[in-house]
Amino acid sequence: MPEHKSLNLNELRPPRGAQKNRTRVGRGNGSGHGNYSGKGMKGQKARAGGGVRVGFQGGQLALIKSLPMIRGFTARSHKEFQLVNVDQLARIPDGVEVTAQILADAGLIDHADRPVKVLGRGEVEGPMTVVADRFSESARAKIEAAGGTTKQAD
Repeated sequence: MPEHKSLNLNELRPPRGAQKNRTRVGRGNGSGHGNYSGKGMKGQKARAGGGVRVGFQGGQLALIKSLPMIRGFTARSHKEFQLVNVDQLARIPDGVEVTAQILADAGLIDHADRPVKVLGRGEVEGPMTVVADRFSESARAKIEAAGGTTKQAD
């Protein structure tokens, strides 16, 4: 079994290649950074403290100023659900499994390929099988109390 050496603070070294010497500019043409010291010839960016602020476009109206002022943001993971209430399910004939396609055909949602959430407003008349992406607790309870079932969409 290999013997482990203890780690001592005075023996720690950065890995090879991790430390580079700083570039010394203005030390003659032989150094490769003479004359203008890598700043080109004159101009705002060649001066001490020179340069323009972030987003500056040479006096043209900056992009950030030309955009409408919108507060907040929408997370990339945000899902927008199409909402259907329990009382709206009465429009669908009995004995049919209620899916997103059936809801779209009935005009209750706009897109069959987007997620659907069933909410609990209203009452359920008879037993039905409802397939949706999400259910509110009250909607699930009402559908199951009427003898129906709820299924999670794939």
